[in-house]
Amino acid sequence: MASLAALTLADARFPGGGHVHSGGVEEAAARGLITGVPDLGSFLSGRLRTTGLVGAAFAAAAVVAATRADAGWAVLDGELDARTPAAAQRDASRAQGRAALRAARLSWPSPVLDALCAVAPRPHHALLVGAVVGIDGGSPAEAARCLAYLAVSGPASAAVRLLGLDPLAVNAAIVALRPALDAVVAQAAQAAALSPDRLPAPGAPVLDLMAQAHVHHHREQVRLFVS
Repeated sequence: MASLAALTLADARFPGGGHVHSGGVEEAAARGLITGVPDLGSFLSGRLRTTGLVGAAFAAAAVVAATRADAGWAVLDGELDARTPAAAQRDASRAQGRAALRAARLSWPSPVLDALCAVAPRPHHALLVGAVVGIDGGSPAEAARCLAYLAVSGPASAAVRLLGLDPLAVNAAIVALRPALDAVVAQAAQAAALSPDRLPAPGAPVLDLMAQAHVHHHREQVRLFVS
């Protein structure tokens, strides 16, 4: 049975600030790279296997860290920073982590969150998710699945708002990613016991470049999403 924390954090109604982030979809749509559901499916698949895998692995590792007296949050935070080369991506991750933290502290008050925030007042979203799932007694795999799902469900929802896509077709596109999502979760959960420097580090240069471009364009014109 999935932990309540994992289910709650993956719920679009959770007040974690994810609704203001498109995960790169807004910039991709503006460039004509996403025009319909098939394009979106390909985009989500690539995002899941790169930034989604990194986030899932660090969420899983954070579950393990949450059970230790010396969690090593500073090392995990630094390693995730190193795997997020674009400043815009780091800012988006920390903004979502900070937003989710406010709600998490009310629902799951714990010294674990205090320790994480002592190291990173604006924690990476993946670390916050993993810490909360760990506090709730969930497993690394549950945290990985939550993060992997959020890596595609948030951008998919943004695509519906940006392009007026059929929400039923978009939902079907997410479900079609089940095999890839399961593979990402399995890899992330298996890596949870590794030292932080050995966690997965697939790159997504196009996503990084579009994230930086989105910040530039957001300053010049009104955009619907922060990232």
